[in-house]
Amino acid sequence: MTAAEKVWLITGTSRGFGREWAQAALERGDRVAATARDTASLKALTDAHGDRVLPIALDVTDKAAVDAAVARAHDHFGRLDVVVNNAGYGHFGTIEEVTEEEARAQIETNLFGALWVTKAALPYLRAQGSGHFLQVSSIGGLTAFPNLGLYHASKWGLEAFSQSLAQEVAPFGVHVTIVEPTGYSTDWGGSSAAHSTPIDVYEPARAARAARTRPGMVGDPAATRGPVLEIVDAENPPLRFFLGRGQVDRISAEYDNRVETWRAWEPLSEQAHGDPR
Repeated sequence: MTAAEKVWLITGTSRGFGREWAQAALERGDRVAATARDTASLKALTDAHGDRVLPIALDVTDKAAVDAAVARAHDHFGRLDVVVNNAGYGHFGTIEEVTEEEARAQIETNLFGALWVTKAALPYLRAQGSGHFLQVSSIGGLTAFPNLGLYHASKWGLEAFSQSLAQEVAPFGVHVTIVEPTGYSTDWGGSSAAHSTPIDVYEPARAARAARTRPGMVGDPAATRGPVLEIVDAENPPLRFFLGRGQVDRISAEYDNRVETWRAWEPLSEQAHGDPR
């Protein structure tokens, strides 16, 4: 391995962003530890790139398996430069519709899965004094829509611990970037998604959410390859990075609305402080 090459560990590499970024890394000469629940889905990668790919079967909700997989990747390649927490899925259902089992499964995969991978990889990155975590969040990590409450909860949690993490690991030369995609044709809302049993009274909420999707809003996952490579190669990468167009204005409006509400109720907030003692 030359000095310019990077070693990646990517979860959820069977399809979507994980597959796109694995291919981008491999095509430029990097090495990839690619995880998936079923390594048969990684055959095309191993056929094309041989021993530059290390396929690993992994369910990120199994902490012991995560620890073993990360150690195996590090021992195999000798280092880890880019750790991509991409494994996850979307659960569709209103708060009333989501069962306890469904809620726990969503949080276990999207939030705790990323946490376990981060914790397992961090000692290696800290010891080598370099490395970069890419935490795949969502536009749904910054705002929330009906029928996706538990998905949003998982991504807001990911964003929160990743922002803390970034401050904790900066002194060790380790970077953290929270990647926030808008809608992409990654099958996120297709066969990889889960759905609660619907309650009829919430059909208007589902219809309202569906109406938000307009032609031109869905991005091409392959177009993310170049930008993501630039992020991991940057000397000072950003803490947060949007994938897709129009998101800065969208989230600016969201935050403007929050500040306006806080300002409107500020007198009552001040009253709640009480008398200084």
